[in-house]
Amino acid sequence: MIIMAPVLLILLGATEILQADLLPDDKKSTVSLLPPVNFTIKVTGLAQVLLRWEPNPDQEQRNVNLEYQVKINAPKEDDYETRITESKCVTILHKGFSASVRTILQNDHSLLASSWASAELHAPPDYLGSPGTSIVNLTCTTNTTADNYSHLRPYQVSLHCTWLVGTDAPEDTQYFLYYRYGSWTEECQEYSKDSLGRNIACWFPRTFIRSRGRDWLAVLVNGSSKHSAIKPFDQLFALHAIDQINPPLNVTAEIEGTRLSIKWEKPVSAFPIHCFDYEVKIHNARNGYLQIEKMMTNAFISIIDDLSKYDVQVRAAVSSMCREAGLWSEWSQPIYVGKDEHKPLREWFLIVLMATICFILLILLLICRICHLWIKLFPPIPAPKSNIKDLFVTANYEKAGSVETEIEVISYIEKPGVETLEDSVF
Repeated sequence: MIIMAPVLLILLGATEILQADLLPDDKKSTVSLLPPVNFTIKVTGLAQVLLRWEPNPDQEQRNVNLEYQVKINAPKEDDYETRITESKCVTILHKGFSASVRTILQNDHSLLASSWASAELHAPPDYLGSPGTSIVNLTCTTNTTADNYSHLRPYQVSLHCTWLVGTDAPEDTQYFLYYRYGSWTEECQEYSKDSLGRNIACWFPRTFIRSRGRDWLAVLVNGSSKHSAIKPFDQLFALHAIDQINPPLNVTAEIEGTRLSIKWEKPVSAFPIHCFDYEVKIHNARNGYLQIEKMMTNAFISIIDDLSKYDVQVRAAVSSMCREAGLWSEWSQPIYVGKDEHKPLREWFLIVLMATICFILLILLLICRICHLWIKLFPPIPAPKSNIKDLFVTANYEKAGSVETEIEVISYIEKPGVETLEDSVF
């Protein structure tokens, strides 16, 4: 009996554990979730904030993996999930920023969540200023150029931005532009100015932007004035939406009979050759017909009219296989092929002259016919009297069966011995 007692206790404990494992998830998951604590928002860079929080110290763990759901409330709504207790967020800040976070526990059947812990970041002091003084219509474009002097970075990306002066900005306002890509922030050094000497455009010939990167480009324009506090303005740009692709290189076109063969090379770009879509434009100069074809290869063959002259152009865009769809490049310089059917100037002059002469002669003939001028100018010469003796005309009338129908038969009869002479003109 003494030996059996421990065995019975062990069996009883195993039974309890087995029953607990067999309970449904909704009864087993009776953990009470508590919201995170010490939730803070801190500005860590241009258009960038760091969200940080701590697990609730009163939270009962029970060997479960807790997660967190982050919800961005302003300036643009967004939400995502994470297992760590901090998160970086790229966002504009001139409108302020607010977010919330809560503890969640997911299983196969349901989602358990705590209440929200929220924090708000009003526009930072550096983003304050008078209304109507910040810039408007900020636009930026990037472009890739080849760098033959660097093997580590064979391609360089330039940045060009333009904007309009704020409607209520004083005349002495001066604007300054900064960009941030990744961890690098740079101030513009080359500006274009308006008639009052205010900066309205910026040019970076070389930047730290990666042409194949996927990070957001953050741009900030602030300003200064002796008469008013200038309100800063920041904006985020997706690279695929502002990258101006270069046109294709070395476009060639040849005609063999009725076959037009067009070839080209990929644009100057860090993307490989398979990452491009192309459009070919063929214009028939004689009849104005325009043909545009889209393809993924760098060659195209078309059947054409070999009696016409054509101009050919090609443009490119990065394919959706390599990144999100973006802008098309400019068209390449036109290539002219085929025969020029335009007639020489001398030939056109002769054609017009002959047509004019024919038209004038036709008008004169019509006038002569209408006014009888030909007879007046060239009267007919009278012919001499004929020695032909009078012809005898015998008219025979026959009536055939009806009184109403009368047939007149006129016959010319010459007397025997009379010689017929032809009229002659002297």
